[in-house]
This record gives sequence, C-alpha cells and structure tokens, in this order.
Amino acid sequence: MTLQLPSEIVVDRFLPTARRMLAVELADRGMAQQAIAAKLGVSQAAVSKYLSGDRTGEPRFAEDPRMVETVEYIAEGFAAGTLDDYAALAELLELIRTFEDRGPICAIHEEEVPALEGVGCDLCVRGRDQRHEAERDVLRTVRRAVRQFSNTPAVVDHVPNVGSNIGMALPDADAASEVAAVPGRLHAMGSQVNVPADPEFGASQHVARTILAAMTVDPEIRGAVNLRTTDALLDGAAERGLDTLSFDASYENRTERIRSLLAERGDVPAVCYHEGAFGIEPIAYVLGTSAVEAVDTAVACLEAA
Repeated sequence: MTLQLPSEIVVDRFLPTARRMLAVELADRGMAQQAIAAKLGVSQAAVSKYLSGDRTGEPRFAEDPRMVETVEYIAEGFAAGTLDDYAALAELLELIRTFEDRGPICAIHEEEVPALEGVGCDLCVRGRDQRHEAERDVLRTVRRAVRQFSNTPAVVDHVPNVGSNIGMALPDADAASEVAAVPGRLHAMGSQVNVPADPEFGASQHVARTILAAMTVDPEIRGAVNLRTTDALLDGAAERGLDTLSFDASYENRTERIRSLLAERGDVPAVCYHEGAFGIEPIAYVLGTSAVEAVDTAVACLEAA
C-alpha cells in the first residue's frame, strides 16, 4: 500500500494549480508580477513561469466550476482591494474541505492509493462533528449573502444609520449565540456597503432575536437581513405579492411581542417592520429560509419598487 496523505495532494497539486490560476486571473486584471508574487507567497520568477507556461495545472481542479468560481472571486477581491488575505484563505480552505468529501481530492487519492479504490473511503471526513459541519454551512451561507448584499447598489440607500446585518441560525437554534451575523454590522459608506469582518456566531442581537422569534412559528425560517423601513421596500413587497407585518417599535419585550404576533398569524411573513419612535430608527426585517434567500427577497423588493 502506498502511504500518501490527502494533505500531500493539497500541497503538491491543489496549491500549485490554485496559485497558477490566481496568477493568470490577477495578471488579466492588470496586477504587476511582483504584486502577484507577494500575494501568492512565491517568487516573481515563479509568477513569470505560471504566466508563460502551462496555465491549467491539475485538470480535475482547474476545470471544476467550484474552483473557477472561488479563484475568480478571490482575484476580483484582491484586485479591487475588497478581500483580505484571511478571507481568501477561508475561501480556499472551504474549497479544500469540499474537495476532500468525495470530490477531486478523493479521486486523486484513490488513484495514488489503490487500496482505497471502491471502498467508499471517508478518511477525510470520518467522525466529523455534525454540529461543526452545520456551523460551517451557516457561516459559508452568511458570507455568500453578505457578498451579494454588498455588491448590490440598490441596497445602499436602504441601510439604516445603525447599520444593517445579515443573520442565519443553526437548525433548532434557541439563543442568539447560535445565530451567525457580521460583527460591527454593515454600514453605507458613500456608494458602497462596508463589511467590517467575517460573520461570527453571537455577533447580532436584534436580527438574531427576530430570527429566533420566527423559528418558533416556522423552524424553516432561519435567515434575515434588516433594512431601513422605506416606501420602496414595502411597495416592492406588495408588488411581489409578499406578506408584511407591522409591529410596535418599542424595545421592551420586543421578541415576545413579535413571537405573539407571528403565533396569532400562524405563519411568518416575508417582511416584519416598524415605523420607528422617538430615538428609534424605523427598521424592517426581511426573512427567509436562509441568509441568501432573505437577501434575495430584499433585493427583489427594492428592484421591483
């Protein structure tokens, strides 16, 4: 039996392919070779070789749509200055985990270690903690929702002064610590939405409590984004035939009051909102089965108005 670890495949095949693809994408976006080398942690000579030689690398990685999407996202973020090294590493590590779960890393591993072929090998995922897996799924979904939100110009004018947040709960969550959101919230800065950090569990209170209230009536509703209550948002919801629910702006017992209103209805509307009060900005919560669905709905409402 050949003794080879999946991590060797990552180092020997995945990483060179990822670097080669990133070098090409960054060069296509006008980044100098020296800057590319600094970003990829290689020499300028290596970058020159990437750009002048074989641009594909390991085909099973280079041709995988998930790899292509991730590389393009990282390259665009580096070129625009909107993605830091930490976030780029997170994207690549998430891709590696996906490829290790009956993906191309598995296929190559079985070729290198024939004893694994056809036995349903799960060396990379055996014994994984299901809760940790669920947490990673939620964090990944919130990151995608935040990415879409921040790249949609229509939302900028609807971000409240206190900031927007995008949250998603774990299945069966019953506390704010089990809801992932963005620490520090999202704020409008000029014509863009500033994202201060990657999502974390326990980073939201108001959005988290609204999601938890909704889950008591419909456990499938696990995502939400908050916006400023505007005629455009409410008119857009009406245009799309979506239900809305108005509640009192007071902070006192807000979660319980929302929960009671939803229980009386027997279902969860797409938009829950209040009109504000003295010292309280009018806020609307757009809900969905996931953070991505909530953002999709919010954007669709704003674009429909």
